[in-house]
Amino acid sequence: MNKQDLIQQLSLVEHIEGGYFAEIYRSTENVATEREGNDRAILTSIYYLLTDDRPIDRLHRNQSDIIHYFHLGSPVTYLILHPNGKLERVKLGANLLKGEVPQLLVSGGCWKAAVLEAGEFGLLGEAVAPGFDYRDMEIAKEDYFRANFPDLWDELAPYI
Repeated sequence: MNKQDLIQQLSLVEHIEGGYFAEIYRSTENVATEREGNDRAILTSIYYLLTDDRPIDRLHRNQSDIIHYFHLGSPVTYLILHPNGKLERVKLGANLLKGEVPQLLVSGGCWKAAVLEAGEFGLLGEAVAPGFDYRDMEIAKEDYFRANFPDLWDELAPYI
């Protein structure tokens, strides 16, 4: 399979963060939160695809925890900026002997970006709990990162 096969077979569409996605599950049961709009689905899940022509998942943060799963293709590198300012890089992929991991938890409140550094595509899955809602997501803004993380600006700028 190639990237076009995956986009067609999985009914993927362009995502505002970069890459392509399709929501494949949204629980019908909700949970009360303190967030805007209150209730959220207990769990949501998507397919997420980065490709050689859309290789970057822009820096953003979610309020919910997200587990990322590697499915097919080339590994994807995640940059995770923790609330304490620590920047972590993790490669999501199938080659455990090279230090890749097949799944990755990004806790709510962490900034994250991802990049397909080589290959035609990397297909991932994501499970979000409480379920994904655009009101819970914030896209990175240059001014905020220049002011709050000046020592990381050069490393993070390509993802903003």
